[in-house]
Amino acid sequence: MITSTSSSQVKHVISLLSKARERKKNKEYVVEGVRMVSEVPADLLVKIYMSERFHSNNPEYVHELVKKQGISFDSIEIVADNVFDRMSQTQTPQGIMAVVRMKDSSISDMLTDNPLLILVENLQDPGNLGTILRMGEGAGVTGVVMSSNTVDIYNPKTIRSTMGSIFRVPFVYVQDFSDAVSQCQNAGIKVYAAHLDGKNTYLGEDYREGTAFLIGNEGNGLTDDITKQADTLIRIPMQGEVESLNAAIACTILTYEAVRQRSV
Repeated sequence: MITSTSSSQVKHVISLLSKARERKKNKEYVVEGVRMVSEVPADLLVKIYMSERFHSNNPEYVHELVKKQGISFDSIEIVADNVFDRMSQTQTPQGIMAVVRMKDSSISDMLTDNPLLILVENLQDPGNLGTILRMGEGAGVTGVVMSSNTVDIYNPKTIRSTMGSIFRVPFVYVQDFSDAVSQCQNAGIKVYAAHLDGKNTYLGEDYREGTAFLIGNEGNGLTDDITKQADTLIRIPMQGEVESLNAAIACTILTYEAVRQRSV
């Protein structure tokens, strides 16, 4: 049992939770809570940590988890309660967390027949990105493509807001976002930009063929270069004095209109 915060494993977990560069260097991240740990794909699971209290109070769950994940009990580390509380970033830790290996994806994997993609440029709020990923799973999107300056998807806040969708929705960061947009267009995918200057409302377009929606930064929207690169600018009609919607909400409206059209 781990009884000290000076343990190398404890330090490793804390660094993964608090530092994006450590996550990137190790290609690992941390998920917390019963639901998230239970949903980790077995091939991506590195190690499970349980507080002493959680382990002793949930013997049936522990055995079910071992059986489901096909792991040995050696893959589970028991941690003293006070040490686990120091490791956790949640206000009321459930007593279980896991180190997870990052999965590899590429934009070419997403250029399938008739795809529905979300292209995210420079989004900064972890909750917004997590919500987009969760919504994307519900809508059945093909994948999410993000610019390199978009918030870290492995940020603990983002992970929590995905509610497990991070394990199931294909996503990729790209260094050259403009090139990624071009790749979509060259594959016959029509790229729409959600923009205040859009002449057409989103309801006036046909999304039944390959479609990608561009979603920009919360405060500044899309950059001028990417806006010009889009095939069509579309807008969501606003009433009152509201100029725009939250990025995740706007993304949801557009995506589900595409889903509606494709299901008719």
